[in-house]
Amino acid sequence: MTVAESLESWAGRAADVAGDAQRAVDLALMIGDATPSPASGETPALFELFRALGRADLTAARVVEAHLDARAILAEAGHEPQAGGWGVFAAEGPGVRLDGEEVGGGFRLSGTKPWCSMAQLLDRALVTAHTAGGHRRLFEVDLRAAGVTVRSGEWVALGLQGVPSGSVDFDDVVASPVGADDWYLDRPGFAWGGIGVAACWLGGAEGLARRLLTGAHSANREPDQIALMHLGAVDAGLFAARTALEDAGRRIDDGRAEGSEGRMLAARVRIVVATVVEDVLRRVAHSLGPAPLALEVEHARRVADLELYVRQHHAERDEASLGRRILAEESAK
Repeated sequence: MTVAESLESWAGRAADVAGDAQRAVDLALMIGDATPSPASGETPALFELFRALGRADLTAARVVEAHLDARAILAEAGHEPQAGGWGVFAAEGPGVRLDGEEVGGGFRLSGTKPWCSMAQLLDRALVTAHTAGGHRRLFEVDLRAAGVTVRSGEWVALGLQGVPSGSVDFDDVVASPVGADDWYLDRPGFAWGGIGVAACWLGGAEGLARRLLTGAHSANREPDQIALMHLGAVDAGLFAARTALEDAGRRIDDGRAEGSEGRMLAARVRIVVATVVEDVLRRVAHSLGPAPLALEVEHARRVADLELYVRQHHAERDEASLGRRILAEESAK
């Protein structure tokens, strides 16, 4: 099977997910080892897979990307992933904290971890926790273990309704360390994973662009200059974002995306993609008007999913962070 045929096959299965969480997990398990890892020489193909999934269904893309990211992290640490659906819970939130304490030669987790996507349906997760000396460390956790409680009722979002990302409470839960203190954030793959998420965003925007093109073809009258302007601007923006993503994949495979170079690359690509995605959302809304949002389930769900998903990008704060990095690098010369 060629790469194109493989992508078409997975995209077809992703379309069948139709926002259903369990079907998304089942798809993640099917894909499993059938995809390349970052820096394997086929990183552009991995990003293309994420785009294809995002074009088909953003719930599928969101779940599969996290599952594959967890497996890639474990491989980077030299660990063999156990069977089952995986997630990565590394976000922090105000008023909550998860601590990892070394007890009798092992580690136990206690506290609360926010933003734990799909915890109720997954088997295992990689979770960051605070450790002695002000460090953060990554741990492998069995989500079915005693002491793990997935909170319900927190997720009220209209977007990604099948991917609730509420809090999980840990009460003296046995956990296995993955990497040393601070390894999770310092490793090259941290930046690469962020680019993979951006590929999913881009796929969602490509799906909206497809609907925009369909609307232009099926209009009862010839598209006016405004409709053509939106169509052209969306096409050019997506081309720029795809180019940035493909270049990033090649840089990762060529060894040009490690350390500060990799962090800079990830920041730039995510800003480029997020800016294009937000522009596509705006232009599609302006061009198509309210009818698809009100009358088409797939379109309305895609818009809601993408608007929420792309908010993983921190907008102006990420741009300011990039500006700070640029100044720091210039000062170091």
